[in-house]
Amino acid sequence: MNTAIVYYSMSGNTTYAAQKIAAELGADLIEIRPEKQYPDKGFRKFFWGGKSAVMAETPKLLPYEFKAEKYDQIIFGFPVWAGNMTPPLRTFIRDNLEDLKGKQIAAFACQGGSGAEKAFGKLTDCLGGVSLAATLVLIDPKSRPNEENEKKIAEFCGQCR
Repeated sequence: MNTAIVYYSMSGNTTYAAQKIAAELGADLIEIRPEKQYPDKGFRKFFWGGKSAVMAETPKLLPYEFKAEKYDQIIFGFPVWAGNMTPPLRTFIRDNLEDLKGKQIAAFACQGGSGAEKAFGKLTDCLGGVSLAATLVLIDPKSRPNEENEKKIAEFCGQCR
């Protein structure tokens, strides 16, 4: 199955997980980034990122290359912000929704606390109610590597084959 991993990462945890999953599945990586970067430190990081996620903003993205017809499966990866998926992912889905129809969709989320299940629900809503074939929740996989995360990644990849 031809797979693309479309992801946004601020602190590197999602990139770390995306690279591991891509290596296991032989998937293409497509990193999306907003034109205007979010603050990445201190109070401003949580305030602006959380506000943007809660308000369901759709920031303009830097150019990326995505040809939906090449893929049978799309895996979305994102950090959880205030119980939501990140705004850059919302923009990507809005801009590519028609091309995503008929694809198998899976998702993974990286978090430091909680909220991933709620974020998966919002992702499903954003996709028009599409059921996710597989989901994966990781707790800071780059910052706090452990065997449990590695096991979860392997199980997720098994579900995505």
